[in-house]
Amino acid sequence: MNIVALDGYTLNPGDLSWGALETDNTSFKVYERSTRQETLERAAKAEVLLTNKTVLDREIIESLPDLKYIGVLATGFNIVDVDAARERGIPVTNVPGYGTEAVAQHVFALILALARRVEHHAQRVRTNGWATSDDFCFWETDQIDLEKKNLGILGFGNIGRAVARIGSAFRMNILIHSRSHPRNLSSAYEFVDLNTLLTRSDILSLHCPLTEDTHYLMNQNAFERMRKGAFLINTGRGPLVHEGDLADALKDGEIAGAGIDVMEAEPPPPDHALYQIDTCLITPHLAWATQRARQRLLSVVIDNLTAWLAGQPQNVVNSVSS
Repeated sequence: MNIVALDGYTLNPGDLSWGALETDNTSFKVYERSTRQETLERAAKAEVLLTNKTVLDREIIESLPDLKYIGVLATGFNIVDVDAARERGIPVTNVPGYGTEAVAQHVFALILALARRVEHHAQRVRTNGWATSDDFCFWETDQIDLEKKNLGILGFGNIGRAVARIGSAFRMNILIHSRSHPRNLSSAYEFVDLNTLLTRSDILSLHCPLTEDTHYLMNQNAFERMRKGAFLINTGRGPLVHEGDLADALKDGEIAGAGIDVMEAEPPPPDHALYQIDTCLITPHLAWATQRARQRLLSVVIDNLTAWLAGQPQNVVNSVSS
């Protein structure tokens, strides 16, 4: 079995083991990353392709006569033309749920950083702001207590539920909006319409899928409906937010801050407008990347491939007929 991982570095920069794929019965080659031309060359004789963000479109899939299986090293699989794979009888698998706790924890890392302006004050200590203060304590921004604040959660899948659970531990009021009313919703949570979510949330965290309906859902109109002191958190998908409108909303004081881990273009350009806004914290798409979450991801990737080889495929996203 000829297995090629086209862009394995982000999953495993060296602190995990590919050993389960390196057996006497396999030829396994992992590349840190691959351009389109390199993909065509490196995948030419592959029977199994593993990809994270390397695009496998129809042209590439149709040019690989030996290809039998595609494993996505992530939950999202939009980088693969699943229809083209289905037409060839090639199953495409993904890894759902591996980073739920890691992402939910990062949501609160961003929330707390905004509420207490941790980065700003740590830097001011280094520049002697505290050392030259007349008082034993020193702060330059409002210090915000999360208790009794309204935490709005847009999308209530696994990560949204984990965020709600953590928010409850901070004694926040939890507001939920999703495409359908969740079953067995805790009586401690309030299900509201989208407009109510926007107008009542002190902190709005995005966890909905990216669709035609949610693309640029957070735009000028949405920001104008939010509270002046509200924070926006996006660890979901970059294009949920119109970044130009977000920059304007922050500059104009329509909202008080934003914590962003995903952006429309990744990596973003070096002159991005949001970089110059002090109330916008941007982390480089690392919410998912704890070692524990990456180990879980790799384990499921291996399990998916093993199940397919055994004739019992799992986590298939394109319903290939046997």
